[in-house]
Amino acid sequence: MSRGDQLERQWKIIQALIASKRGKTAQELAEVLDCNLRSVYRDLAVLQTAGFPICNEKANAKKVWTVMETYKSSIPLPLDMTELMALYFSLDMLRAMHDTAFYDSLESLYEKIKTTLPPESTKFLQNFQKAITVDQKQYRQYGKLKTIITGINDAIMRRSSIDIIYFALKRKSRTKRMVDPYRIWFINGTFYLIGYCHLRQEVRTFALDRIRNIAITDSSFTIPEDFDFNDFMSGGFGAYSGIPEKVCVSFAPEIAGYIEEKIWHKSQHITRNKNGSILFEATVAVNEELENWLLSWGAKARVLEPVELKERMVSEAAKMASAYRIHD
Repeated sequence: MSRGDQLERQWKIIQALIASKRGKTAQELAEVLDCNLRSVYRDLAVLQTAGFPICNEKANAKKVWTVMETYKSSIPLPLDMTELMALYFSLDMLRAMHDTAFYDSLESLYEKIKTTLPPESTKFLQNFQKAITVDQKQYRQYGKLKTIITGINDAIMRRSSIDIIYFALKRKSRTKRMVDPYRIWFINGTFYLIGYCHLRQEVRTFALDRIRNIAITDSSFTIPEDFDFNDFMSGGFGAYSGIPEKVCVSFAPEIAGYIEEKIWHKSQHITRNKNGSILFEATVAVNEELENWLLSWGAKARVLEPVELKERMVSEAAKMASAYRIHD
């Protein structure tokens, strides 16, 4: 069992004892935790050693465990340790957003809450921090986007259109656009702006790190009643939407398990074949995001349909082979 599981179990013991007026026997705790008595006694000993004010006493001819009344009233916030652990986990996940308003505000909230905790809870939380760590090896430096994010968020709240200078990475060009900002979206380690582009006259997706300048205008806007964000993005394999179509891909047995263990798209359907390979089917927009994902699996992924996507994969594979060909 992992250290994180042990910590979660120990905190459940504390929560059960705090919630109980008469205390609980070791057997009752074992039933709550769905574990054996030996684990319960070991966890109780660990908690006592850590300084939690728990004790055992006789009640109705039974030996029960309880938390001292002085400790029960010492937590000033309606927040349990599981919720605090979740807050810390979220903070760790957002560490890549350091120097943005999102991370700084969450970190400030976390530190304020920590100052209200009794010493025993603080020590337990420190152990939890050592047990679980979230790491992101690849991420953007979002601190430089602080002004952009703050400006767009302000415009969204005020329902004001914005003027932006946007750098199109594919065309290597900059264009000035007026956009009605609907929503800031964070997906796959990147911030995006979803909004109506007056230049293209349609709802578009903009990567925030490609916005070179932003100015809030005096023009106001209203999000159309028939616009649904989830519907707008439902066809996309990643951040960018498109017209959904059926995609079928055969994955080799060596990587079948990796494909099966994740939800890559909500429309996906996976069929396992007798030889260990799998057939992956989904209704998604065929774009560069999907193509890059397929290419990341190399020869172990083989597109069956649509034909146009299969042909593009064949063409790209040929280019890769040419790029790696050793010339005399």
